[in-house]
Amino acid sequence: MALCYEDNEGVLMAYTQDNLFELDLLLLFDLSSNQKGIKIHKTADAEKIAAAERLFNKGFITQVDGGYLTTLGNEAAEQAQSLFTMLNAHSGE
Repeated sequence: MALCYEDNEGVLMAYTQDNLFELDLLLLFDLSSNQKGIKIHKTADAEKIAAAERLFNKGFITQVDGGYLTTLGNEAAEQAQSLFTMLNAHSGE
């Protein structure tokens, strides 16, 4: 399920539930070192396993069950983490 928003030109933009699971996985990566990866275990939620597979198929991570970020994945994780920080900067107010 996705919330849809229409801009002034009639273009619909929305994150899908799959996008949100992918973004959540990208937030798990420690960007301080490219030698730190993640492992999605077989016992993880099906949504997390599927998100990792999609990120692998899109070229964001090196293994179907996690691994390391690719160059594209590193850029995406940086953007995802920056957006998360911005969205939550004033959440206590």
